[in-house]
Amino acid sequence: MRQKTIEVLLVEDNPDDVEITKRAFAKGNLLNRLHIVRDGQEALDYLYGQGEYAEVPRPGLILLDINLPKVNGIDVLRKIKKDDDLREIPVVMLTVSKRDEDIVESYDLGVNSYIIKPVEFDKFMETAKNIENYWLHTNEGPK
Repeated sequence: MRQKTIEVLLVEDNPDDVEITKRAFAKGNLLNRLHIVRDGQEALDYLYGQGEYAEVPRPGLILLDINLPKVNGIDVLRKIKKDDDLREIPVVMLTVSKRDEDIVESYDLGVNSYIIKPVEFDKFMETAKNIENYWLHTNEGPK
């Protein structure tokens, strides 16, 4: 597998899930950089380069929770996929929601993948590693 550097935006308000994801990425000795925002509005500010995010790099992958404060993940996804400058960025819903309505709406809006977060630590680590392997090593996205 070839190594490529990708900026990853993690949109997650649960500190435990943030730590698990960071640990999984660190275990892989990745060249990729993980940027973390804690709510939907902060994600939009990051993506549109507003405020403290004026000089941040564009992500090559977005890991997005649905149940977020301020602006929920579905609304963040809707804005991303309607924006000509952002819609090509792959978005992976990484959430605890198993609701059929959330899954269907996410795919209708153009999500690239929908993954239900495992509750067990080891399974979450394995899921994060699988995301890393596929989206950061195997998948070839637009330049």
